[in-house]
Amino acid sequence: MSTPQTFTASPVSGVNSGLKGVVRAPGDKSMSHRALIFGGMAEGVTEIEGLLEGDDILATGRAMQAFGASVERLGPGRWRVEGRGPLRSPDSIIDCGNAGTGVRLLMGAVAGYELTATFDGDASLRKRPMKRVTGPLADMGARFAWNAAEDRVPLTLHGGGLKGVTFVQSVASAQVKSAILLAGLNAAGETVVVEPEKSRDHTERMLRAFGAEIEVTEEGEGWRIRLPGGQQLKGTHVAVPGDPSSAAFPLAAALVVPGSEVTVEGVMLNPLRTGLFQTWIDMGADLTIANRRMAGGEEVGDVTARHSALKGVVVPEDRAASMIDEYPILAVTAAFAEGATVMRGIGEMRVKESDRIALMAAGLSACGVQVEEEPEGFIVTGGAVKGGATVDTAHDHRIAMSHLVLGLAAEQPVSVRDPEMIATSFPGFVEMMNGLGGTIAQGDAA
Repeated sequence: MSTPQTFTASPVSGVNSGLKGVVRAPGDKSMSHRALIFGGMAEGVTEIEGLLEGDDILATGRAMQAFGASVERLGPGRWRVEGRGPLRSPDSIIDCGNAGTGVRLLMGAVAGYELTATFDGDASLRKRPMKRVTGPLADMGARFAWNAAEDRVPLTLHGGGLKGVTFVQSVASAQVKSAILLAGLNAAGETVVVEPEKSRDHTERMLRAFGAEIEVTEEGEGWRIRLPGGQQLKGTHVAVPGDPSSAAFPLAAALVVPGSEVTVEGVMLNPLRTGLFQTWIDMGADLTIANRRMAGGEEVGDVTARHSALKGVVVPEDRAASMIDEYPILAVTAAFAEGATVMRGIGEMRVKESDRIALMAAGLSACGVQVEEEPEGFIVTGGAVKGGATVDTAHDHRIAMSHLVLGLAAEQPVSVRDPEMIATSFPGFVEMMNGLGGTIAQGDAA
């Protein structure tokens, strides 16, 4: 049996050491999925620039092609999508790979068409719950058959004949909201989604850019979204801004590696995506944002992080929706902070690509960090970070990248197993980090 592939991050050291430079974040993953799906549903041509070309996004592009759209790569990050009338039944199974966002949004997008499609994915995706999306879509009239385990892919969807519903979310979820709204485009009557607290609003913004009529009104701490049925999207131009979830890794490394100063250009600053940046500032991070501007309907800016003396904080639970994917890298920066960082109300982390609470707790503990795991969160107490461990990633890209950042500032190297999944969201991660002065190499620590 072959030894699993590993990457190892060694402490950055030497004269004038530290990470330094200016880089650009990969295109935002959430917006990239949506640009391909909306473009395939739309009438006419959609031109996309800055598309993230990670494995998850490429799987969504192949899916839209299988449903009948024209999807063409014109150059790095530049894609052309053309809708060719109503989506149709694909000739084969739709393999979404590792993409939870991709499969859930695709199911919503195609549920309104008279078609049949079977969705599947890799071993990780097969463990992720699907009833949160199939339930409301079934209430609208879509029909589903579980082909293996209930609540999991593979599953078969029979679409068409939908009617609008009013759906009140129990937990803020942009994926669920987006699936319902996409189905609502081709439903009879009005579709309404009520969110108790605000989740990322890329779908609402992009629907408007594609010519849809959609009304969003404040309701308590959340909002009510109303979408009339029977709408046809129109092709448009989409400029995808840099992904704040990906920008978090080089910025975090700069915060914890002495002597560092790193700028990431063109980072999306949507307030529903910047909870991590606010939390770092609360911890005392030297984090500045310059050159604020608009791109693709979103505010973007250039974010600079410098090595900082961080202090532990209690992260407000209502901030979770704006940074749910960033808790692994927050936990890493917390390991280098003075005192305890308390992260609660984040049970959703347990049903991501992996159980991210358990994996981060195990990995940090193996590196000598004090961690207290709870059912809905964990507490990380900072101090000397020994490193010197090989960490299991469960094929989760964010677990792998987070521990590699840890290794750049730990006392001893840190290795991660099965890091190939980094390509799902950040194909050039290792090259970028090493270009800034990092020390990440393939193989185990010497």
